[in-house]
Amino acid sequence: MRAQAEISESSRHLERRSEWSRTLLIFAVFLFSYAYFYQGGGWNQNSRFDLIRAILDQHTLRIDSYHENTGDKAYFQGHYYSDKAPGQAFLALPFVAISRPAIRVLGVDPGSATGVGLQSYVATLFASSLPMALGVCCLYWLTVKLGCPRNAAVFAAVSMGLASPIWAYATMLIGHTLAASCLLFAFAAAILLRDAHSNRRLVGLALGLTAGWATVTEYPAAPVAAILAIFAVLQVWQRGWTARRLTATGIAIGALACAALLLAYQDAAFGSPFRLGYAHYQSGDFPWMQSGFVGVTYPRPLILLKLLFGGHLGLFLLSPVMIAAPFGLRRLWQDHKTRSLAAVAAAVPLYYWLFNGSFSGWHGGNSYGPRYMLAGIPILCVGLAPVYAKATNQRRRWLRAAMTWGLAMTLMAEATTVQPPQMMRFPLFKLIWPSFWSGHFSINHVSMLIAADCPEGRFAGAFNLGELAGLHGIASLLPLLAVWGAGVFLWRKLERAERSLKEP
Repeated sequence: MRAQAEISESSRHLERRSEWSRTLLIFAVFLFSYAYFYQGGGWNQNSRFDLIRAILDQHTLRIDSYHENTGDKAYFQGHYYSDKAPGQAFLALPFVAISRPAIRVLGVDPGSATGVGLQSYVATLFASSLPMALGVCCLYWLTVKLGCPRNAAVFAAVSMGLASPIWAYATMLIGHTLAASCLLFAFAAAILLRDAHSNRRLVGLALGLTAGWATVTEYPAAPVAAILAIFAVLQVWQRGWTARRLTATGIAIGALACAALLLAYQDAAFGSPFRLGYAHYQSGDFPWMQSGFVGVTYPRPLILLKLLFGGHLGLFLLSPVMIAAPFGLRRLWQDHKTRSLAAVAAAVPLYYWLFNGSFSGWHGGNSYGPRYMLAGIPILCVGLAPVYAKATNQRRRWLRAAMTWGLAMTLMAEATTVQPPQMMRFPLFKLIWPSFWSGHFSINHVSMLIAADCPEGRFAGAFNLGELAGLHGIASLLPLLAVWGAGVFLWRKLERAERSLKEP
C-alpha cells in the first residue's frame, strides 16, 4: 500500500510538473508573438506615454512639454494632462525607468529619437504584451480547472490570444488589454475561492487588486469589478461568516488601495479626487463627450449590430470563432455547479457590448475591431473550451477553420496596421489584405515622439522584429512562424513524454 501511495504521489508530481511546463511554453510563445510587433503611436498611446515621460523627466503630471503629439489630452488651469486613467502608465513607469540604463549600455542615448522610441516599445511590452501573455496562461489554467481537456483549453487560449482583436491591442500602449487581463485574473481568483483550502484573504486581496487595477486603467471596468467582487463573496457564502469576512476583507483592502491611488492622482492633476480628465477638454474638442455621462447614453440597436457584424469593426467578421463562445457558456449554465460562473462570464461581455453601443464615440477612432468591447472578450472565451470539448469531429473542423480565419486576419493586420482609418468601410479587404500581399508592412508611421525628438529614429513608427533584422515583406514574418513551429513541436514532445510515463 505504501509503495502504491508513493507511485501515485510521484505520478501527481510529474503531472503537475508537466502542466507547469505546458503553461510556461504557452507564455513564452504568446509573449514572443506580442513582442514581435510594435504598432507605433497614435493619440491614445501617445497620451499615456507622454504621462510616463513627464513623470520621469520632469517629475510632474503635466504633459505640457509633450502634448503636441496627441489630441487625447485634458486642459486644466493652463496646463495639459493625459485624459486617460493612469493605471497603464503607472505600470509601465518602473520598467521604462529601468530601461534607460540598459539603453545606455547598448550605446544609445535615452534622450535621442531611437532611445525614446525604445522606451515606448518597453512601455508597450510590459504594460500591454506581458499582462496579456499572462492572461492567455490564466485562461488555459482556468478552463483546465473547469474540467476541459487540454486540447480544448489550448483552442480557447489561441482563439482569444491570437485569433481575435486582443492580439492587435496587445501590441499597442492602449489600456484595453491590461484591463482585460486584470478582469480575467480577478475572475479566476473568484473561481479559486471555491477550493476548500484556498487562502481566502490572500485570494480576495488578489481579486481586489486586479479588479481595482482594471478600473485604475480603464474607468468603464468599475461595474465589472463590482460584479466580480459580489461573485467572489457568493462563492464562499455557504462556508460561513469566517470565510465571508476573510474574503470580503481581502477584496476591500485591494480595491481600496487602487481607489486611493486613483483618487490621489485625480486630486493632484485636476484639483479634486472626483474629477476625471474627460471632464476637462478644451472648447470644441470631442463634442460627443458632452452627451449623457461623459459620452455614455443608451444602447442603440444599429450600433450594437455594427459592433458584431459591421464591415469596419464587426467582431464576428474579424473573429468568427467568438460566435461559438455563448454556446459553451450555455453548457456551463446547464451544470448547476458552474451556473453562477456561466452567468458572470456572460454578463461581463454583455455589459461591454451594451456600453460600447451606448457610447457616443462608439467607433473608437482608428481601431481594429470594437475596442471598447475588448475587455470582455477573455472572460467570454471561457465558453470556447467546453463547446470545443463537446463538439463532433465535423464541428471541430468548423471551429478550427473559424479560429484560423481570425488568426490569419489578425496576423495580416499586425503586419500592416491595426489602426485603419476610422471612416474606411471594410478596411480588412480595402487596406489590410492588399497591403499584406503586396509586402507593404508596418504602414503606421505615427510615432510617440515629439518634434523636438527629431523623429527619424529607427523606432519612430511601427515595425516588427523581422524587419529590424533586415527582412522585408512576408519574409519578415519567418522568425515568428519558426517560433510557432518550435512551440508546436515542443508541445507534442511534452505530450509524448507524458504518455510514455503513463504506459505500464
